[in-house]
Amino acid sequence: MIGTVLSDRYRLESKLGSGGMSTVYLAIDETLDRPVAIKVLHREMSDEADQLARFRQEARSAARLSHPNLVGVIDAGDDQGRPYIVFEYVDGETLKQRLSREGPLPIDEAVAYAIEVGRGLVAAHKRKLVHRDVKPQNVLIDSDGSAKITDFGIARSLETKGMTVTGRVLGTTDYVSPEQAMGEEVDARSDVYSLGIVLYEMLTGDVPYEAETQVAVAMKHVNDPMPDVFELRPDCSAAVAAVVDRATAKDQEYRYRSVGEMVSDLEATLEVEAARAGGTSGEATTVLRSVPRRRRSLAGPNRVSRAGIVMGLIGIALIAAALIIGSSGKLPDIGGNGSTGGGSEIKLSNAVDFDPEGDGEEHSDELSLPIDGNPTGTAWSTETYTDESMSGKRGVGIYVNAGTPVTAEAVQVRSAVGGWDAEVRSAPGDDSAPQALDGWTVVGAATDVGTRETIPIDDPQPSRFYLVWITKPAEADDGSGFRVEIDDIRLLGKS
Repeated sequence: MIGTVLSDRYRLESKLGSGGMSTVYLAIDETLDRPVAIKVLHREMSDEADQLARFRQEARSAARLSHPNLVGVIDAGDDQGRPYIVFEYVDGETLKQRLSREGPLPIDEAVAYAIEVGRGLVAAHKRKLVHRDVKPQNVLIDSDGSAKITDFGIARSLETKGMTVTGRVLGTTDYVSPEQAMGEEVDARSDVYSLGIVLYEMLTGDVPYEAETQVAVAMKHVNDPMPDVFELRPDCSAAVAAVVDRATAKDQEYRYRSVGEMVSDLEATLEVEAARAGGTSGEATTVLRSVPRRRRSLAGPNRVSRAGIVMGLIGIALIAAALIIGSSGKLPDIGGNGSTGGGSEIKLSNAVDFDPEGDGEEHSDELSLPIDGNPTGTAWSTETYTDESMSGKRGVGIYVNAGTPVTAEAVQVRSAVGGWDAEVRSAPGDDSAPQALDGWTVVGAATDVGTRETIPIDDPQPSRFYLVWITKPAEADDGSGFRVEIDDIRLLGKS
């Protein structure tokens, strides 16, 4: 097909790679005079109507994604029965090529690349797209050294039942999750597992399992314990190893519940790795600078003091202990049941949106979601605003009703994206909550709220209503504006 012009616009220049489902070409967009990458579906698959329809639907879905760590989809079409998708052309190499050339990466760089890939996956998962084929071959390192993940949704859209057509269903089984290998339903935790395997390979220079066939490798993911990362990388810290262990847990219940959770731990781990080494270099420095301010207490972007190194080593021990306990499913967490520090969990009657300076409503159809007991899978969200001022309002929020006056000592909040500011306000045990902001008493506050945040309440007093008042929203990962998504709200204290 070299020299072919698709749709009178895209001239195929050379082949970049080929797989079981498609071939990728370097092409020239003759309309805009720029290089692009084009994935052309194999002829035998394009003859199947259902596969073709799914391919096109996935192309449309992927085209809505926009994130610095995702390879952008520019166009899609069909030329004489040859369906294709047009991607931005990334001038660089794949992570697999980098690993084949250099072997194991520096620890801080491996963690940094895992963070960037994870951030791209978080953006995709918000659009309900699960990758299902996360591997170094699908991670491109651009000329600036940043990681971008590509091939979103294609493996899923072309999936058929069973494991007989290895290239079509499983792709490269070196990174396949146990549930995917067994042909079971998969969700975002499957991408967590695959990213954990990629991190293992970046640290050790090799994949964890080898066998004579792809299916045999897949069954090792199902049945065999993960090799100890320390055996091949003795200088690896316990904190990094614990992230790998939790991400690659066979049982999904013990795995990270979202890529966002894994990224949060990786960001903390990068900070203590910087403290261990006395600084960072290359892409690790760039990624460290992007970590939210509250996590940059141990390491500066280039050098770390002697005290910082000591604190970093202490931090490694604490983080490792927390992660190891978390990987066994025993770590007290906002997502768990019962007492979680700051008092017992207080039962809530309902939640109400609060927008006294706007239209009086903020997604009221989602109010049950942050108190439904599902800490990550469902969420209430604010409207999307064009800037942090929220159209000049002092804020917007959501309050919970305990039914009777309770003495809350803290409010725990889990959110999809951190980086927003909030106050906690309370109101006494009247039949109804105040309708104006001035009727609420400020009892706590937090800036740069993380994805899991515990906000202490100052001078706890019996109150029936507790308001999470958002004073500054976060910028959405997809660049669409500013908003806050709250997955979970819990009160801790005395009922």
